[in-house]
Amino acid sequence: MNAQSKIEAPPAGLALLRAPFPEHQISKLPKPTKAQTDAVKADFKKGVRCKECSAWHHPDVVHLDYVGHAAATDRLLDTDLSWSWEPVAFGPDGLPALDRNGGLWIRLTVCGVTRLGYGDADGKTGGNAVKEAIGDAIRNAGMRFGMALDLWHKGDLHLDDDASDAPANEMPDAEWSRLIQLVEASAADTGKMINHFGVKNLRELNQDQYAEAIDMLNTKLAKKLKTKTQSLAEELADEISF
Repeated sequence: MNAQSKIEAPPAGLALLRAPFPEHQISKLPKPTKAQTDAVKADFKKGVRCKECSAWHHPDVVHLDYVGHAAATDRLLDTDLSWSWEPVAFGPDGLPALDRNGGLWIRLTVCGVTRLGYGDADGKTGGNAVKEAIGDAIRNAGMRFGMALDLWHKGDLHLDDDASDAPANEMPDAEWSRLIQLVEASAADTGKMINHFGVKNLRELNQDQYAEAIDMLNTKLAKKLKTKTQSLAEELADEISF
């Protein structure tokens, strides 16, 4: 076997979706706690102009790496020029229907394979809310194909996580990222969780509390998805009944 035959071909098709994104396509998303947001709202001077994301927020805000809508679209086009998405439900006006939480369920089809995704508007309103929900849903569905999966996990999925550089009493970034993503996906009430565990914010959870919180959120998310699936099945049954 010569040297040329040993060169691996670049990823193509669905395998391309799992390829890491270059640094210049990775952005920083601030994730302030409610207490941090309230503090800046009460006193604007308690915020700072962030050097990482350019936003004005509390100086102790945690940032998550994420891929924006443009970069995600670019990767989808590189993978399949005919990729498409469609909403799971439509409103009376024929437009994509948001659920009662302001979120949007979609079907993303790439290379003939279809998977569900869910996105929300992250507090935005009006036209911006719709655009934000669509972009978030496409990224979420893309993650089901493995797109930017390493960023969602905030670590190497195939290696044991080592201790992070976080202070001894502070939750490591990888665990915090996982917790926040589950909170958002399950639409959990963070206030109730804080009261339940008796902490000032969720990042103060100890290891046992963290494990309990993850179990609670996974259970809540599973119930939410089951309810949504049952609802869609009932709607479909109504549509095809004679």
